[in-house]
Amino acid sequence: MYESDAGLLAPGRAGSPAEATTGDSAFLQAMLDAEAALTRAQSACGLAPAEAGRAVTETADAGRFDVRDLALRARSGGNPVIPLVADLTAAVPEDARPYVHRGATSQDILDTAAMLVASRTLATVLDDLERAAGEVARHATTHRDTQMAGRTLTQHAVPTTFGLKAAGWRALILDARDRLTAVRASLPAQLGGAAGTLAAFSAFSAPSAAQEDAEGQEGADGRGEADLLALVAAYARELGLAEPVLPWHTLRTPIADLAGALAFTAGALGKMAADVLTLSRTEIGEVEEEEWGGSSALPHKANPVHATLIAAAARRAPGLAATLYGSLTAEDERPAGAWHAEWEPLRDLLRLVGGAARDGAALAAGLRVVPYAMRENLQLTDGLIVSERLAAVFAGRIGRARAREVLAGAADRARSETADLSDVLFDVLREEPELAGLDLAELTDPTRYTGSAGLLTDRALERR
Repeated sequence: MYESDAGLLAPGRAGSPAEATTGDSAFLQAMLDAEAALTRAQSACGLAPAEAGRAVTETADAGRFDVRDLALRARSGGNPVIPLVADLTAAVPEDARPYVHRGATSQDILDTAAMLVASRTLATVLDDLERAAGEVARHATTHRDTQMAGRTLTQHAVPTTFGLKAAGWRALILDARDRLTAVRASLPAQLGGAAGTLAAFSAFSAPSAAQEDAEGQEGADGRGEADLLALVAAYARELGLAEPVLPWHTLRTPIADLAGALAFTAGALGKMAADVLTLSRTEIGEVEEEEWGGSSALPHKANPVHATLIAAAARRAPGLAATLYGSLTAEDERPAGAWHAEWEPLRDLLRLVGGAARDGAALAAGLRVVPYAMRENLQLTDGLIVSERLAAVFAGRIGRARAREVLAGAADRARSETADLSDVLFDVLREEPELAGLDLAELTDPTRYTGSAGLLTDRALERR
């Protein structure tokens, strides 16, 4: 028995706006919208009766067509446009039938539909990114000066602030927003006919020989080249898409740009998720998700589910984008296989990013920050986390090489004796007269060594 894909194994996108805008019915409606827009554009350019444009538009409702039947019949020709054109032609009034799909090729319609689906999906993604950026900005402002351990290669490095970390998340989210906004504005309609020359549109609209003699019209090609370029412009206007400079059947820049922006967005959200997953570990406990997930076996678990789903999307997105980049190598004027290879990865990528953006907004809105855990963790290395600061101060008195030697020895001793670094340094200072008089309590206080974290946070938050 046939069942639709309800998202049972895709909790990241299940129930998201992107799921609705990328489903089979949504793609079918986008193809119908492309067909209707084409007939209306030809009507506007005098290439078809106005009644034909209205008739096709009124009929172009996905609810009137059987998605599963179209999918099965698509196998015979390799794409779903072929059976759809047959069904749409049969469904419109007889006098409008000659103007359905006239002059177009299947790729014109499916590429245009993909751009419509992408544009509609990106609108929801951008809304979620704006929400996520706003929530993260709130954390950055609230915790501008909340000290925490900065970690490099999984280990404590130097102190930082949670505000600066959150400001970094926001910067990536805004970078993603800007890229998706630019890509969405550039998504083009596709119209070229069988081999990208627009020849069929000219042929269908060619006047008779008698008309040419009587009206002095141009030769066998009928409509002038400028008229056909006007048709492309009218088609793009009808769709709300960008006007292409050339038919892009095998010039896949729009798909590649879209893939890159989507993969970047997944990675940008994935950075926030990766940090949350690390910081919410039981033994760290510096943040936690408000909407935690349970376990089928362990009643006590409070799993960071939003971050987990985002991380899963971020891992899958580069591979999908790679497939779309691979399809750039498309032969001839229309390819066999390269174009077909794009359809599912593009939809999966839109769904993944749509779900990740939804979860990113929810994660940021419900994130709980635990400052006391951050303060406690700062002390875990008994002062070693400020060794960089001590090295700079000591170097001014005993030189860099000797300062590094002294601190490396003190750090080794502190670790082996599980002693506080400041206690060990008291003995060191007695052996190094040049270091006498230093305030070790102040120098080894991690909360006093966050550099310009506050100012950097402020500057980052100035970006709109």
